[in-house]
Amino acid sequence: MTAVALVGPTASGKSDLAMALAEAVPGIEICSVDSMSVYREMDIGTAKPSAASRRKVPHHLIDVADPSEEYSVARYQSDALATLAAIEGRGNTALLVGGTGLHLRAVVDRLRLPGQWPDIAARLDRQARVPGGSEALHAQLAGIDPLAAARILPTNARRIVRALEVTLGSGVPFSSFGPGLTAYPPVRVSQFGLSVDFGDLDRRIESRIDRQIESGWLDEVRRLSVRPAGLSRTARQALGYRELLSHLGGSITFDDAVAETKRRTRAYARRQRSWFRRDPRIVWCNSDQVVSAVVEQLERSMDRHGESALCG
Repeated sequence: MTAVALVGPTASGKSDLAMALAEAVPGIEICSVDSMSVYREMDIGTAKPSAASRRKVPHHLIDVADPSEEYSVARYQSDALATLAAIEGRGNTALLVGGTGLHLRAVVDRLRLPGQWPDIAARLDRQARVPGGSEALHAQLAGIDPLAAARILPTNARRIVRALEVTLGSGVPFSSFGPGLTAYPPVRVSQFGLSVDFGDLDRRIESRIDRQIESGWLDEVRRLSVRPAGLSRTARQALGYRELLSHLGGSITFDDAVAETKRRTRAYARRQRSWFRRDPRIVWCNSDQVVSAVVEQLERSMDRHGESALCG
């Protein structure tokens, strides 16, 4: 048995190809590598696999947290490794599918991850919400961890808050936890990336968001906004959810919320592609090639090793 990862930008068609692979290879179980699909009730905007797909093929690491929870990379790493061990125990094949690059690296490279300091994070989050707060916190980060600040845009409040939380809470620069990201040692997980032309990808993003809106995304966000437990800082930053929450709060129009969601999603897709392209271990294929390439690799790996690629 072996483990395989299928990665690529959002809206590139990974979920459909994962199902095609599951039909081609007996015993595949799909493990989501998506930082927002972990949340229950956040279904339309995260483009979760359909209920029919999930009945047909086992899917893991979806709907494992309440939207009020902060679901960290460290928690994902722990849950994912336990899931992969269980799949191995059943004699099946794990297929890691998604586009959240840090979560994938946390699993395949067993990254050393920093802890959490909720009180510090809450204080920093309040500071980030005031006008100019994100930029002011970025300047603070630049003073105590210039390397981390250089890697984060001054407008990316969530990452700035996290970097400061770790630096202030641990007394160790946030950037000191990152050297593992610049090294790409051999791993026992075959990784395949889905190549998509950016023009085509932009059209796919536009079409998918339109379908999500037509499917009731705004109503989903409205229900989430009135939950007694509320939404965690992480959950409310999800693509589209932040914009639609702003619309429901009266700060932007619905049309502007949709347009900003599309803009942010296009930008995110480009960052995803850049992240994965830096990893020389990923084999890139187009949608017509990827199923046969992964099947061939699985057959070759099982013939050669007859053992798990990750949990052995």
